[in-house]
Amino acid sequence: MRIDWRHCIGPGLAALVLVVVAVPLRLRWGPLERVEALTYDWRVRWAARFPPPAVTNLGFVDINDESIRLLKSGAIDPRFRFGLYWPRHLYGRVLRELHAQGATAVGLDILFADPRDDHAPVKLPAGQAAVNDPFWRGLPEFLRPALFDEEDRKMALVESDAFFAWQLHRTGIGILAADRGVLPYSLLATNAAAIGDISAEKDMDGVLRRARAFQMYRVWHPLFQKAADQFGVDLQQARIEADRIVLRLPDGTELPPISLDREGRFSLSDLVGDTLPAGWPERARPFEERRVWHMGIVLAARALQLDLETAEVDLKGGRIVLRGPGVTRVIPVDQQGFFLIDWTIQPNQPGLVARNFIEVLGQDLAREAGEPMDQPGLWKGRLVVIGSTATGNDLTDLGATPLARETFLLSKHWNVAHSILTGRFVQRSGFGVDLLVLAGAVAVAAAITLLGRPPWSPLGVLGGGLLYTAAVTWAYQEHRLWLPLVAPVAGGLGLTHGVLLAYQALFEQREKRRVKSVFSRIVSPDVVQELLRARELSLGGQRREVTVFFADIRGFTELTDRAQAEAEALVRERGWSGPEAEACYAECARETLTTVNEYLACVADVIKRHQGTLDKYIGDCVMAFWGAPTARKDHAAACVRAAIDAQRAVRALNERREAENRIREMENERRRQTGLPPRPHLPPLHLGTGIHTGVVTVGLMGSDQHLLNYTVFGREVNLASRLENISGQGRILISQVTYEHLLRHDPALARRCRPLPPVTVKGIREPIAVYEVLWQDGDDEALSAAKLDSPPPGQRPRAA
Repeated sequence: MRIDWRHCIGPGLAALVLVVVAVPLRLRWGPLERVEALTYDWRVRWAARFPPPAVTNLGFVDINDESIRLLKSGAIDPRFRFGLYWPRHLYGRVLRELHAQGATAVGLDILFADPRDDHAPVKLPAGQAAVNDPFWRGLPEFLRPALFDEEDRKMALVESDAFFAWQLHRTGIGILAADRGVLPYSLLATNAAAIGDISAEKDMDGVLRRARAFQMYRVWHPLFQKAADQFGVDLQQARIEADRIVLRLPDGTELPPISLDREGRFSLSDLVGDTLPAGWPERARPFEERRVWHMGIVLAARALQLDLETAEVDLKGGRIVLRGPGVTRVIPVDQQGFFLIDWTIQPNQPGLVARNFIEVLGQDLAREAGEPMDQPGLWKGRLVVIGSTATGNDLTDLGATPLARETFLLSKHWNVAHSILTGRFVQRSGFGVDLLVLAGAVAVAAAITLLGRPPWSPLGVLGGGLLYTAAVTWAYQEHRLWLPLVAPVAGGLGLTHGVLLAYQALFEQREKRRVKSVFSRIVSPDVVQELLRARELSLGGQRREVTVFFADIRGFTELTDRAQAEAEALVRERGWSGPEAEACYAECARETLTTVNEYLACVADVIKRHQGTLDKYIGDCVMAFWGAPTARKDHAAACVRAAIDAQRAVRALNERREAENRIREMENERRRQTGLPPRPHLPPLHLGTGIHTGVVTVGLMGSDQHLLNYTVFGREVNLASRLENISGQGRILISQVTYEHLLRHDPALARRCRPLPPVTVKGIREPIAVYEVLWQDGDDEALSAAKLDSPPPGQRPRAA
């Protein structure tokens, strides 16, 4: 079976578009990702209009501009008049109050990287300082409460950092912040319930969409930490080599290197001297890598009792599994450990309890003074974040998120915690799903474009894009599923449609030129335009029912022989030879050719006027057909009417030739007087026509490089030719099949047909029924007489 490769070009181009778009989609190409991220942001903002049910155990203690103003003015308590950088015992007091009100966990979005011994100590009654608490005995002497008497009262002075550490220790709910490799300093870190990572890693466009489930932090050996504190060394800047570690002072001076053995351990004596404290090993590792989970995960883990130490981390598999008593959470992550933040909880969310830092501090002071309190259980069971929304370079925590260009970034903590608590995570589809969606979009666009026509095909593609956009928006809103939008819509639908439209435009222009070159001379301009408007034109070989028309000049051979004989007689009579004789013969040939051309043009004009297809000229014979390339039900009637008009056109041509003969007679008289040869007489032309209807093979025959013709062939064509051979002068013969078509589609025309005796033609064994179409003005009486003997419609006439 022969394959028409033209039908494969469209699908092939669609497949090429699929590959071209799939490659950057697989590689997460930067420009494509940025545009896709913008559409994701739009979906997040849309979904924020329809928030899902949220947990109600989240809280926020806000350090804002009002908090700073009140503390600076001493309005809350004359003892508490502080500038921008507050002493840390204030955080200890707020932590103490939140614990007293039953908070489950408190995450401080504030970095306490270094000790602050410049802050004034806290003066407390000795009883409140709990000087006998074992906690104090574990601290160096200079950090323990200093007792003194004041107005017959036993009082204690507690260092600000020590007070904060004490509250972290006794409450057991404080989670301190780590950021970009910087951990809380040891006094606070060792007393905190946990440490949470607060780093924000934004995408390339500066928008915070993702959070890393955990970061790896370097926890230095206490001796290294002690040396760093003593000499002011930044351990983050330590140069770690295979066999040594080099520390650098703030002025750039390098300290003597600390050697490492093959196992990467250092000798403790290098830092403390030859005498080691009892129980200390001789060698130890200088640091350990510690996994610090995101602050939001740590908060939720405290509420659900998830064991973060035994978490199943499978970054290649794209999942982190956290387990607790009767609960399991699976976090979908990429290979770097990032997951998408579900921005469900906003600072103004009704379920989020938010209070000013100063308000909570005031409640602690009131509790300390034994005063009654409002809403004493407001924070019971809540996961609380303490952070800043104040303005200023050192305080602001604003940044771009999918929700807005300026969002309080600390809100990421309670949104991450919310996802852990509810088990609802944003998931981005994998490449397999993306490719499947893209392939579907390409297939839809290809089908719409190849099967439709402008303007409906662009509208269909546009409608498909809108429907898909609505679908992916719904998928995110209801299921937090991030499906690709840009690649399927712009690439799968838009690019495929554009490429195929361009191909169609080029292909159709080529096809139009081809159609015009083939048909402009053989069919009417109306038919050519109809072919050009056709959605799909099949010019290959196919079976089609058509009506075939043959017509030629009766006695044309005798006519040419007579003209040639007259020319020869004239040459002999005049005694011409050489150029004169050749000129006479050439004039005779021109006259004959002019006669044929006039006749052919006359008949061809009629054929085109009746929407027929002019097949070919065979000498003086004209072959045409109706019903292809454009199909029509009344092809037989159209052909017969064309045959009638062709007879009448030839009759009109004869009348013009007769008038020309009279003019020539007068002209020839003058020519004889001047010795010129007379011009020949124009003989009348008589047309014989044969018509038959049947199923034939129709299509282009030949090649574009050589001769190409749109033609029909088959048994039915031969039968039409045989009918033309026996038609005689000025007669139109049609077959039984053609007559039956006339009965169905043009009864009036069928009534102009009279049956003739069956005839036997060459190549067909059985006699065939034949009808003559009466076309001349005086044929009506003959037709009436013929009807008396005509058989019923559809019945073959009896053999004569």
